[in-house]
Amino acid sequence: MIDHKKYPVSYEEVLKAQKVVYDYLIPTQLTRYEGLSSLLNAEIFVKHENHNPTGTFKVRGGINLMHHLRRSGIDGVITFSTGNHGLSIAQSAAWLGVKATIVVPENNNPVKNRSIKSTAATLIEAGKTFEEASSVVAEIAAKQSLYYAHPANEPHLINGVGSEFVEIIEQLPELDAIILPIGAGSEAAAAVTVFKAINPDIQIFAVQAESSCAAYKSWKAGKIVSSANTSFAGGFATGIAYGLPFGIYKDNLEDFVLLSEEEIYEGIALAGYYTHNLLEGAGAATIMAAITLKSLLKGKRVALQFSGCNASPEEIQKAFGSRSFSDGWVG
Repeated sequence: MIDHKKYPVSYEEVLKAQKVVYDYLIPTQLTRYEGLSSLLNAEIFVKHENHNPTGTFKVRGGINLMHHLRRSGIDGVITFSTGNHGLSIAQSAAWLGVKATIVVPENNNPVKNRSIKSTAATLIEAGKTFEEASSVVAEIAAKQSLYYAHPANEPHLINGVGSEFVEIIEQLPELDAIILPIGAGSEAAAAVTVFKAINPDIQIFAVQAESSCAAYKSWKAGKIVSSANTSFAGGFATGIAYGLPFGIYKDNLEDFVLLSEEEIYEGIALAGYYTHNLLEGAGAATIMAAITLKSLLKGKRVALQFSGCNASPEEIQKAFGSRSFSDGWVG
């Protein structure tokens, strides 16, 4: 098995992971949008992780993990997911010749399920929530001798994801602030790891759904707590914070925004209107968070993370049916 003590979450390990990631990916765009900048009275840049082959940032971590699994002689992996992490593991495993089994909740996003199946990974549907899906993984892993890749408590995932933040600093070294969605927390942990090593003055803001706010409640309490988990937005759909990423981001966030389900849908529509990108709920939530934080961001150079685009057709239809843009959006 992999000795995680040899590969801690660190800026040095992120730089090593970046070389691995670039065997399969190219840097994603960091684009300034005039409309968003005018709306928010700030210099607004979008990091387009939705342009990765799997439509999400998570594939970066999957590639780094599969690289280390293969080097350790492990040829089979299992994980649980609401979709994007599972797709990351499935696609990365296919690229690097590792067998993958992905456990998802029943009635999961069909777009994500279809994408996972297209990689030739084994898809298992179990339980009604993220947490219920996780309960069957350890048993299957033991029976089939598979490596259990936790969606958050996995250093190689976080180090791989960190490559996106190295790209941001390379493209925009004068960055003042960034807004990130938090679900399981690997992206926030990666951002902290990179930015605090390069420029500790960069402000890191987090956003999550009111209806799935375990990370927020844990951040407020200063310890890991559980919470209701009912958001439609799969990227937010976790009912508990996870130890490894939480330990990294808990004392390093500037502020935390919670959004209603209606606001998350509105974010999807605004992403389409201002950037011509179709995003999933968590991926677009950073726009609505920026609107909430408008007074704090005024005059700053701000990166919004577009973390994923794997929305269902029903979610897109509902989002764009929620607002008329005939006269623009004035805030």
